[in-house]
Parts: sequence; structure tokens; C-alpha cells
Amino acid sequence: MQIPSTVAIIMDGNGRWAKKRGLPRTAGHKKGADTIRDIGLAANDIGIKKLILYAFSTENWKRPEDEVGYLCKLPGIFFDRYMKELMENNIRVTFAGELEKFPEETQKVIQKAVNLSQNNTGLNLCLAINYGSRREIVLGIQKYAQDIKEQKRNNDLTEDEFQQYLFVPEDIDLMIRTSGEVRLSNFLLWQVAYSEFIFTPVPWPDFDRQCLIDCIKEYNERDRRFGGLSS
Repeated sequence: MQIPSTVAIIMDGNGRWAKKRGLPRTAGHKKGADTIRDIGLAANDIGIKKLILYAFSTENWKRPEDEVGYLCKLPGIFFDRYMKELMENNIRVTFAGELEKFPEETQKVIQKAVNLSQNNTGLNLCLAINYGSRREIVLGIQKYAQDIKEQKRNNDLTEDEFQQYLFVPEDIDLMIRTSGEVRLSNFLLWQVAYSEFIFTPVPWPDFDRQCLIDCIKEYNERDRRFGGLSS
């Protein structure tokens, strides 16, 4: 079975999972954090090189204040519980997004995990946090324009070079969205130009190792032509 090198997941359905069980939305986010641990370990075992998880979008600030407050605390809860296990499994933690807009304590927790795991050589577990793809592209354009202004480069940008100005510089092989919604929600718009998409009805808290394997099996059934013809 061919394993996709870079996989991205829109972790959707935490709130609906909780509501269905008569629980507060925060309970769904807590269970969803446990799923991050499970899927991170599974992806590492399977041989995926980079797993990018849509943890907090630039639009999530519009949610109720108590829910946003809990989401800001969740990285601390997650890494307190699972960082030791991530380290034991050689998993490297990175992030994509504007971390500086989070409370200082949240920034410290995430940066500590990044620093602690920076020499690990297994799965790159990338948390897209305060991330929005349109914002990412605009920031990339601004960085490029600044380089030209400072005469660090000529105005001869290629597509491959532009991607290096983005938070996520890799193309995505497989994009998965859980919980039945069929849209990208401003996630990795540049990077998914030739991705395979799988939209599963399974909510993120119930998405397990077998679900991931099933998605990879479906990925293997696709004919990836990148604009060309089948061989």
C-alpha cells in the first residue's frame, strides 16, 4: 500500500458529537484532543511524514467566549498529558499560523513542545492554529514584496519558490474532512491544488486508526494524473 507523504485533516464534528450525547461542546473538544494523540501515533506507525491538523482557524475567534477560552487552554491540557508519549515515539511537533495572537501562556506551551521535539525524526505533527489560508497567502505576498524592496531577490518568483513563503511549504497528498461537511473552510487552499479529497461522515472524536487506514486505502484506489493522462 502506498502511503501518502503529507496528510491534512479538517477535524470537524466535536460540537455535534458532544450535543448528540447531551454534553457541553467543550467535552467534544476534549475528546477530539484525545483523538489527535491516537491519530498522531497511528500516522507515525503507518509511515506518514507530515500530518497537518486544523486545530483553530482565524474564524474560530467568533465562537462563544467560553468555548474560545477552553480552546486556548486545550494545548496545555494536551501536551501535559501526551508530550512524553510523543517524545517516546520520536514525533516532532510544529505549528502553522499566527501563534502570537494567542494568550501568552498558550504560546509558551506550544513553543515548548516545538523546542522539546525539534530533533525528533519521526512524524511531523503540525497543528494549524490561528490559521487561515487566505491570510497565509496574503502574508506570503507581503514577505515576498518586502524581499524585493530590500533587494534580497528579483521579481522573478516561481510557484515552487512562492510556496516557501507560506506557513505550509509542502503540497498535500491527501486531504480528509470528518463529520460529513463537504468544503475546505479556508484550509490550505494553495497546497491542495492536486490533493485527493476524502469526506467522511465520521465525527472527529470517533475517527480512529482504522478510519485513517480506510482513507489511505481509498487514496490508493485513486488515479493521480496531475493533469496528465493515465499510464
